[in-house]
Amino acid sequence: MSTTANTADHPAIVGKLSTLDRFLPIWIGVAMVLGLLLGRLVPGMNDALSSISVDGVSLPIAIGLLIMMYPVLAKVRYDRLDTVTGDKKLLLGSLALNWILGPALMFALAWLFLPDLPEYRTGLIIVGLARCIAMVIIWNDLACGDREAAAVLVAINSVFQVVMFAVLGWFYLSVLPGWLGLDQTTIEASPWQIAKSVLIFLGIPLIAGFASRHFGERAKGRDWYETSFIPKIGPWALYGLLFTIVVLFALQGDRITSQPLDVVRIALPLLVYFAVMWGGGYALGAAMGLGYERTTTLAFTAAGNNFELAIAVAIATYGATSGQALAGVVGPLIEVPVLVGLVYVSLALRRRFTSSPTAPVSQSKES
Repeated sequence: MSTTANTADHPAIVGKLSTLDRFLPIWIGVAMVLGLLLGRLVPGMNDALSSISVDGVSLPIAIGLLIMMYPVLAKVRYDRLDTVTGDKKLLLGSLALNWILGPALMFALAWLFLPDLPEYRTGLIIVGLARCIAMVIIWNDLACGDREAAAVLVAINSVFQVVMFAVLGWFYLSVLPGWLGLDQTTIEASPWQIAKSVLIFLGIPLIAGFASRHFGERAKGRDWYETSFIPKIGPWALYGLLFTIVVLFALQGDRITSQPLDVVRIALPLLVYFAVMWGGGYALGAAMGLGYERTTTLAFTAAGNNFELAIAVAIATYGATSGQALAGVVGPLIEVPVLVGLVYVSLALRRRFTSSPTAPVSQSKES
């Protein structure tokens, strides 16, 4: 499951992984604890991190995500993207999971688990509307999914996000509750706010990754790029991930530890959501015969969420100390350990799959 080493199915491969890769769950756990301790014990840490922002975008989180995403997107074989765009089953399956099932499922779970807590309920619905365009890239890579498919699906999600986020927010927070006789609310999400999230967290690393491959291969050839350049930048994806986790937990460490019961109540529907979306993606991919790589990509792109956008919208609409904002923050705090666990589940399921004729053998073996 390495981003820095060959990940063929040979049982001895674990012994060949770097220390960083082999003990990834431990490093992630340490990063989570460190973030919580910093947020809880260091006076002013939350305010200091929150103040380092530009136009509402947290610079520490942005830096961590960009460092995390660049190496993975630099590995993408952009000359293979046409094999993904021609896979209609994959594209339609992803659209159905992300823009029909995902928001509807989160709406149902929010009302089922939090009928008496409208602020948290609204926050969860907003999380369900924000489809992942960032961290899912690394989960997919760790699980040896199809990098080219992930790049295409994330790009499609980004376009739909700009066009549909505000519309779906209006529908799930105002229209549908009205039809069902439930409480109604609204959100404030400008097209620029959504486009800004897409441009920063997907546009910058995507352009950098494409430029690296294009000019690197042009200058020194593909063999040098694959065997020399990629192994050098590969570990930085995990460094960026760990840094992002520390910052996320530090930002809300005090609040999380002071409201543990509220966090538990928010976490329960999220756990069900991630399990159903990921499992649904796997079941759909297997039923369509997509093969392991693309089934894995379909599952992880369906399960992840754009937490930065969800938190930004919740804060802009309801305030930084609102229950809606807390629900948005709890989202990635639950998502990180759950999806790390699902990476291992994916790898355990790998031998049950045979590669689909339309899905080339995983490019992760080239890294």
